[in-house]
Amino acid sequence: MKRRNFCIASAGMGALAMRGPAFARDKYPARPISYVVPVAAGGGSDYVARATTTLWGKALGATFVVENLGGGGGVIACQKTRRADPDGYTLMQGYVATLGTSPATRRVPYDPIKDFTPIAMIGGTPNVLVVDASLPVRNFQEFVGFMKAGGPHNYGSAGAGTLSHLLMEMLKARLGIAPAHVSYKGIAPAINDLLGGQTQAMFPGLAAAVPHLSGGKLRALAVTGEQRAKRYPDIPTFKELGVGDFDDVLQWYGVSGPAGMAPSTVAALNETLGKVLLDPELEKLLAVEAVVPMRMTPAEFDAYVRKDLARWTRLAQAQNIRLDA
Repeated sequence: MKRRNFCIASAGMGALAMRGPAFARDKYPARPISYVVPVAAGGGSDYVARATTTLWGKALGATFVVENLGGGGGVIACQKTRRADPDGYTLMQGYVATLGTSPATRRVPYDPIKDFTPIAMIGGTPNVLVVDASLPVRNFQEFVGFMKAGGPHNYGSAGAGTLSHLLMEMLKARLGIAPAHVSYKGIAPAINDLLGGQTQAMFPGLAAAVPHLSGGKLRALAVTGEQRAKRYPDIPTFKELGVGDFDDVLQWYGVSGPAGMAPSTVAALNETLGKVLLDPELEKLLAVEAVVPMRMTPAEFDAYVRKDLARWTRLAQAQNIRLDA
């Protein structure tokens, strides 16, 4: 772009007039934008992507084409994005797994920091510590007592290395409890076994727990995040309960591009998404997945990702969680 501008300037005003229409066509965005989502269609992350890009496209004056690339724990999507031209026409909805927990617990063929350009945060949803409602545990204090009295005890997760696994490992380290980990292939079978009494506790994202909390089959004891969830104002935060390091832990979603994107393109994307995140319509749509919009500058989003990655890397090292060892 700089080289083209230099040539135009050197040719004089007559040439500029002749090149005007071609120059106008180069204005970003001039064609559809591929929006890579590292999960299969139909899940929560996919919903967040489609809700966000629908309104974002109108604000940006562009068409977003959502491309679901599940598999490999997000590796396929990350590989496609990092190899794309950094022209602003390939973006990825990264999230806590692709840029945080996965590279912290296993070897991945990409660098979560160096291989991507941070653009903006979309939002986050808290995770909630839950138990089967039939368990004789009414609150967090009783949960701690239950886990320390006798046993054996266990907990389920959506899979080894997932946020639901690492969160419970972090809680175990903070409280001095030792429930055994039972790994499942996804959040749904993990919740099913919790409801069936095969496991005793779990740390799912709030959206996954909502149907079972509403039906009275699960009991919520505490949520991550700075504030109580609007939908469940009676559930205390870990911070209120005196348990540190859980106040900024969320299931988050953000937007990244390949490394080396032009600052002007990043600025245009961040500015328009920031405006959309203030739109009550998007706030209402994201609330379906219990996601709260979180506006950030590119620098703030970069710092957030780095902090999250460092947190889970430290935990994985301290708990000896290495899934490719």
